[in-house]
Parts: sequence; C-alpha cells; structure tokens
Amino acid sequence: MTDQPVQPEQPDQSRQVGPVQQTETAPATPGPSPDPLDTALRLVRAQTAVVKRFDASLSGLHGVSLADFTMLLHLSQAPSSRMRRVDLAEALGLTASGVTRGLAPLERIGLVTREAAARDARVAYAALTPTGRERLAEMLHTARQVAADHFAAGQWSPEDLGRLSTLLTRLGGTAPGQRLA
Repeated sequence: MTDQPVQPEQPDQSRQVGPVQQTETAPATPGPSPDPLDTALRLVRAQTAVVKRFDASLSGLHGVSLADFTMLLHLSQAPSSRMRRVDLAEALGLTASGVTRGLAPLERIGLVTREAAARDARVAYAALTPTGRERLAEMLHTARQVAADHFAAGQWSPEDLGRLSTLLTRLGGTAPGQRLA
C-alpha cells in the first residue's frame, strides 16, 4: 500500500428542489479585458486560414486564386460587367499597378479583356468576357461549397454567422446589402 494523501470527499453541491435537481455554480468572474493586438492577430490568422482554404479549392479546380476570383466577382457585379481599373483597385483595396498585375493573367487566359474608354483614351476598363462569366459561375459554386464547409452548421449557428457578419462589416467588410447574386 502506498502513502497517498487521502482526498477529502467533496460536498455534494446539488440539492433536490421538488422534482428538478439544481446545481450550484460559482459566480462568473470577469476575466482580463481583451488585448486589441491579440484580437487583431487572431483575426489575421483566421483570415489567412480562410484564404488558404479558398486558394486550395479554387486553384485546384479552376486554376485561379481567391484574389483572382474576387476581381472577377467585382467585375460581374458592375454595370455591364466592366469597371474602370482605378475603381476596381479602390473596391479591392489595391493600387492601380496591383490591379494591372492581377488582371494580366486573367486577360491571358481570356477571362477578362481590356477596353479603352470611348471618350478618353487614358481611361482603361477591365471587362468580364463571356468565358469569364461562365467560369465565374463554376467558381461561385466551388466558393459557396468552401464557405459552407468552413462555416458548417454543426459548429456555427445562424446567429453566430449573423453576429460575425455584423462585426466584420464594422471592421470595413462588405455591407450586407452587397451580397453575392
């Protein structure tokens, strides 16, 4: 037999009240206030994880990145499926040269075309081609599946998603009125 200290028996914190049994719980104690830097870094890590999931599926099935998909999506939602490159840059939070670099491979594979403005040759439009529109429909199906898998119903309630959407909008995300078609 070993010399183990005997643990005192814990008192039963349950008490019978009528047919229902209640359990006493310790009062909730407020923890330390959240660290904004830690919160921001968690958001960045979460964003990186989401981007990796989308990139893996979109590149594996369609040969495009999430950034490419986002450009195509913005073009599809614009009037006549075309935007001035400077407006596309603004919508995506990129520089004009960043948009030019991003559109170049999409132009090479025929998903986007460059159009000059009729009134001002200095203005260039990026326009979604018919092939781009067809491929985007396929990409949207994949993207919706990735999102559904990521936000699986067993882990995320509709209330959770609504709350997350609201918080992301407060951080500068797309407003709820600008949902995908």
